[in-house]
Amino acid sequence: MLQTLINAWKIADLRKKILYTALIILIFRIGAAIPVPFVNIGEGGIIQDTNAGNFMNYLSMMTGNAFNYGTIFAMSITPYINSSIIMQLLAVAIPALERLQKEGEEGRKKIATITRFVTIALALLQSTAYYFYLRNGDYLSKSSAGAAFTGFSAVLQAIVIIVMLTAGAALIMWLGERINDKGIGNGISMILFAGIVSRIPTLMTQLYGPKHGYIAQGGPFYFLSPLVGVILLLMIAFIVWMDNAERRIPVQYAKRVVGRKMYGGQSTHIPIKVNMSGVMPVIFASSILSLPPTIEMFVNVESGSRWEKFFKVFSAEHWAYALIYFVMIIGFAYFYSSIQYNPVEMANNIRKNSGAVPGLRPGKPTSDYIAKILSRITLLGALLLSVVALLPIVFTQVVTLILTKGLGYSSGMNISLGGTSIIIMVGVALETVKQLESQMMMRHYKGFLD
Repeated sequence: MLQTLINAWKIADLRKKILYTALIILIFRIGAAIPVPFVNIGEGGIIQDTNAGNFMNYLSMMTGNAFNYGTIFAMSITPYINSSIIMQLLAVAIPALERLQKEGEEGRKKIATITRFVTIALALLQSTAYYFYLRNGDYLSKSSAGAAFTGFSAVLQAIVIIVMLTAGAALIMWLGERINDKGIGNGISMILFAGIVSRIPTLMTQLYGPKHGYIAQGGPFYFLSPLVGVILLLMIAFIVWMDNAERRIPVQYAKRVVGRKMYGGQSTHIPIKVNMSGVMPVIFASSILSLPPTIEMFVNVESGSRWEKFFKVFSAEHWAYALIYFVMIIGFAYFYSSIQYNPVEMANNIRKNSGAVPGLRPGKPTSDYIAKILSRITLLGALLLSVVALLPIVFTQVVTLILTKGLGYSSGMNISLGGTSIIIMVGVALETVKQLESQMMMRHYKGFLD
């Protein structure tokens, strides 16, 4: 990977694209540090309980802590991601959108325009909800008398905050599209990557800080803190292996004569990635599981009531949370693969090109075989994905139980960088390196080909 970056830097055209992408990321990080007017959040941020497992923690992870401190880019790229997911799902359910997808470049431009409008609507909705959360949490500026603004001043305060947050989300969307046009990699993924990487120093301070880090507490933490670092490195290696793993379906094309030339006759394969759905099942599952704890923040739950027991099930410390998380990842993996791959269409495309899977007749036998392969690969990929997503949760629960119950410590150990973050970070890095390699091959770069 490092050698690929060095070789790419030697090419003037690619060097400009890398610098342009770095400039966009720098703008994103600067905006993530500028607070919105009338917002007064202390040093600790709005998220005080890191074990809450609610939607606030999820948004803080996706925005690189910008959400936690009420900055201009507090909404970050999440409205655009949600809009893209919604449009992708609607394209399966609405025939008009499905036809637009098949119209080529013009159809994709129309869908992109609709996606932008949906993004603005979602950003406006999220910004409004965020404003009310800030107001209820007493995070807004007050008058000189120390009281909250009322009347026209309160309305102006709300409009400024909501408009600024919505504009920040729109600007992030525009910056991501600029990376797609003039930079390296996928713009949305690169901004997500930058936000997650910005949390790594916080994780290092949390683990190895000389004053407030876990290792400063001594005792078992002298062993546990380095162990966390080793586990994170092993998870990264595991994700790289999982991302590159694929199942190849062999295809034999028949020879055919066109004019005086003969075509076909070669053997090839259809590569199907083991982790075909990427990180989407984890994002879907974590988003849904984070809703009950988020609702709990806005309602008064009586101690010992049924509602308290219900909300406790969705806490990250409860054993049932990991079980529900596991089942939802499996379910969403099958759902996402079903909208990505159509075995009947794949079998028809093979037949149209005079191809066949060895030992199978074209048509239904081929589609049934592909469907069976997809089902098995989806299950394997979902299980591997579950290992990465659940390992930090299970590790945290086991270590906390040993420290609090077995050794008598007042608190346990929590890893702020979860499996979702690592999957996104490693996936984006691998995708960007592959793009650099393909662009260098297009330019016939001698140092790379050697």
